[in-house]
Amino acid sequence: MAMVYETMLMLAVLFVATLPFSALLEQRHALYRRDDLQYWLFLVLGIYFCWFWRHGGQTLAMKTWRIRLITRAGTALSLRHAALRYVLAWLWFLPGLAAARYLHAQGWMLVLLPALNMVLWMLAVFLDPDRQFPHDRMAGTRLVQLPPMKSADKSAGHA
Repeated sequence: MAMVYETMLMLAVLFVATLPFSALLEQRHALYRRDDLQYWLFLVLGIYFCWFWRHGGQTLAMKTWRIRLITRAGTALSLRHAALRYVLAWLWFLPGLAAARYLHAQGWMLVLLPALNMVLWMLAVFLDPDRQFPHDRMAGTRLVQLPPMKSADKSAGHA
């Protein structure tokens, strides 16, 4: 559920980041400077995630679901760890998209190949003894579940 919430937040970030790009470059239709826009949005998302991961180890969605990102040693992430994790996390999508492009997929295959990639990536967590995603293992990071809030903490948060 944290990933669903994260996706909603990312869409808002991408929308806001697209506005100045389109205005400054006078983008009149979606295909004009599409590659440049994709690079820009990749950079914006990288800044978004790396900043949150470096400042407390949690994005807004991770805070809601009480998940924190730390290094394998249990410390806060360095910029190197955060950037590496961000780039490696794209393995959730890119192999499936590359396969669809290579196979000249059309129709439902354009959805099924990336979806299969995501399912396989998700299932790979069961191959890890600590139940970590492959990109976390490769980046030297790990997701940890934080303990539930105590009732005193809950009431202080609503005051």
